[in-house]
Amino acid sequence: MTHLGILIPLSIGMGLIGLGAFFWALWHNQFEDPEGNAWRVIAPDDSPATDQQQERTDP
Repeated sequence: MTHLGILIPLSIGMGLIGLGAFFWALWHNQFEDPEGNAWRVIAPDDSPATDQQQERTDP
């Protein structure tokens, strides 16, 4: 029973920390442009490797 006295407040505290982190991200516009962030990692000059390029990189 004493374990529950530790675990319940600990889980509530961790939940409040997570909720606080969510609201912080919301207030600091972290969710402003999720689709743009996903496409920013893909460079426009990325093209599939040709067979010659793959042969040079294979051991």
